[in-house]
Amino acid sequence: MPKIFDPTLETHTLPASHYGFSAEGLSNLGATEYTLATVVVDTSSSVSGFATEIEQCLKAIVQACRLSPRADNLMLRVVEFNSTVREMHGYTLLEKLKESDYDNSIRPSGTTALFDSTYNAIAAAAAYGKQLYDIDYTVNGIVVVITDGEENASAIKSAQLIADQVKGVQQTETMESLRTILIGLGASSNGQLNTYLSGFKDDAQFDQYIAVADANAKTIAKVADFVSKSISAASQHLGTGGPSQLLTF
Repeated sequence: MPKIFDPTLETHTLPASHYGFSAEGLSNLGATEYTLATVVVDTSSSVSGFATEIEQCLKAIVQACRLSPRADNLMLRVVEFNSTVREMHGYTLLEKLKESDYDNSIRPSGTTALFDSTYNAIAAAAAYGKQLYDIDYTVNGIVVVITDGEENASAIKSAQLIADQVKGVQQTETMESLRTILIGLGASSNGQLNTYLSGFKDDAQFDQYIAVADANAKTIAKVADFVSKSISAASQHLGTGGPSQLLTF
């Protein structure tokens, strides 16, 4: 696991979820507007062949976000999932993060709780976003889910519950926007997986689905670049009243 342990992060529970989240205490925040970025990464047994590449992907995302001109207005949360869902860290100010925090962070095992992890990521963004909205902060969010497999371990049995969370954010208008992106590692060369994830994208109402070729250092580095640029675009669009444009992979 990463070396990140910040006792100033406050813990929160979520209705209808076995897993909560943690986030910066409101007294720690210095800006008045934030983009809440969440990266959800599959660490089930099937990623064993490219665990190092996924770790490098997380480091590259953090490095790029820390260099963003909007770094002071970004918080990052990283969630890993296999048979269960765990935070690597909650919503954290970028100034507290460094690439070495993610050393030896990816240790593949178990099965794939895709529904539970996706639900948790969107519900946490909605809950923390509402807290910020309620004290007059401007806030938007982006959730990126990276997986190489199909759902087979979640307590949540329907993607409709995830779609309901997305609709809830849109209806309450407590977040300016919430971008959701699904990335399928190896999906473009696996017809069955690609069909499954395409269906999951529609059922859970993701904004975008990216099918990536065979997972290797080159393709996963491209994923890191795409995710970093998508987070940056969301942050730069904060305050405009709507979501950023979707980027081409």
